[in-house]
Amino acid sequence: MTAPINIDVYSDALVVLGTAGIVIPLVRRFGLSPVLGYLAAGAVLGPLGLGSLIKTFPFLYWVTVVDAGNVAGIAELGVVFLLFIVGMELSYERLKTMRRLVFGLGSLQIILTAAVIGGIASLAGNSPTVSVIIGACLALSSTAIVIEVLSNQGRLATTAGRTGFAVLLAQDLAVIPILLFVSILGGGASGSVMTSLGLALLNATFTVVAIVAVGRLLLRPLFRLVASAGTIELFVAATLFVIIGTGVAAAMAGLSMTLGAFIAGLLLAETEFRKAIETTVGPFKGLLLGVFFFTVGMSIDIRELAREPLLLVACVVGLIIIKSILLIGLARIFRLPWSAAIETGLLLGPGGEFAFVGIGLATTLGLIGSDVSSFTLTVTSITMALIPALSLVARRLTPRFREPRALDPELTIAPSGSTGHAIVIGHGRVGQVVCSLLDRHGCPYIAVDNDAAMVPAQRRSGSEVYYGNATDPEFLKSCGAMDAKAVIVTVAAKAEIDEIVRQVRALRTDVVIVSRARDASHARHLYAIGVTDAVPETIEASLQLSEAALIGLGQATGPVIASIHEKRDEFRRELQQAAAREATTHSIRPKKHR
Repeated sequence: MTAPINIDVYSDALVVLGTAGIVIPLVRRFGLSPVLGYLAAGAVLGPLGLGSLIKTFPFLYWVTVVDAGNVAGIAELGVVFLLFIVGMELSYERLKTMRRLVFGLGSLQIILTAAVIGGIASLAGNSPTVSVIIGACLALSSTAIVIEVLSNQGRLATTAGRTGFAVLLAQDLAVIPILLFVSILGGGASGSVMTSLGLALLNATFTVVAIVAVGRLLLRPLFRLVASAGTIELFVAATLFVIIGTGVAAAMAGLSMTLGAFIAGLLLAETEFRKAIETTVGPFKGLLLGVFFFTVGMSIDIRELAREPLLLVACVVGLIIIKSILLIGLARIFRLPWSAAIETGLLLGPGGEFAFVGIGLATTLGLIGSDVSSFTLTVTSITMALIPALSLVARRLTPRFREPRALDPELTIAPSGSTGHAIVIGHGRVGQVVCSLLDRHGCPYIAVDNDAAMVPAQRRSGSEVYYGNATDPEFLKSCGAMDAKAVIVTVAAKAEIDEIVRQVRALRTDVVIVSRARDASHARHLYAIGVTDAVPETIEASLQLSEAALIGLGQATGPVIASIHEKRDEFRRELQQAAAREATTHSIRPKKHR
């Protein structure tokens, strides 16, 4: 007989998956943020929304979530993956370049905002512990929504976009200490707070050092071994194992899973497998974060709107105004133009997703009452929902404050990837020669290869090459394909070359593609599918042989080189014309059958 199943768990999971598969595409169609869609769906379909009416309308059982605990475990994994990605995005070079904005502007924003909001919470009658937690959590902004809004508008590379990214980076770094502090306060340890804090920090330090030591020893060999198998399923399994494994290790030591995942991200950020891992984690992170935001929405009590509407509106407006004014003032102190300061302040004025993590943890530990928690999270959710509107307001206001001003040198670093660079696909003998010449002429580039044995050796010798599958469009995007000037394909396999060219051309119709070709026939095919220039090995070999022979026979070097160039151009024209004729023939042929 079939074993009985827990219908409650499965029905709740189906509601969440249905939201991801049906509601979110509709939300995207209207140009709204998926994060807001998940929050709204959670609030409406959760136990505090339509779920509270199940007894009156039993049919709602199948379209609402009965128990938030049924999806809480999956939601927690969403936060774990988010912190892992944050760790992956950090690097020593990035922090060093943006250190004044990250550790200066960002740190001051967190400290001052937390102090002001915490002071207001204390005046409202909350205990010092509750006030500190609320201040620290509400000082943070929404990385997920702000980055998505700026990315959709193509404004990540603007002064405001880069400033916002720097502040969000500082806030992401502050999440771990905040969660650690909340865990210590909720630990219930005997003795003074300072003693408990010292012991907790000692335990945390030992755990972090142990994870880092084991990670540095085992992570590279593990991914090298898995990558050498050439199976994407094993690579996915290894990535999930590392993320969840380090999280569980940290949790067993009394810390949070998010801290373990964050450390794993930092350890893998500097390896040759970074971009391949980012590509692998992307779909999991998106879905699991969606579940997290759905559960966040379930904690929103819509009845708060009716219970204390004036207080709720005042807190929403007050939070945005306080954070915006403080950040605008600090940005001006750091010599940012008014336009960038105002736009950054309005974008980061609302609360963020980590408020739900921190306040949720404090509520679970009994540090904050459920009524205060519900009200605070409702305020946070409403402010997050206003981010797209605030972005529109900022873009309408900032033109009035434009001023001719030199761009801060620290803002020239792109938030992710590169712009105006070349992507060299294949770092074998041909690719290495290409990269060396690009270096000689000062052309920026990213080199990638899928040889798990060769890439580590090349990186140890000083080459900046990454491991990954260049036939994967998501991997190409992570290499900056959407902003690259050129893609240079140096791999040898015909099928792989063809697929890479197709994927690159599908992403960008305007990018220059220079590709290696096996012979004239292959070059003609590559021109037909969209390369800018194909370099056939057989033709190049014959041209080089001819050049060497003519010079050896005593011919002048200059005229010989000129004639070789002319012959190469002649071959190129012939191949391009042949490809064009074939394309025309194929486009006409179906009409003959009508």
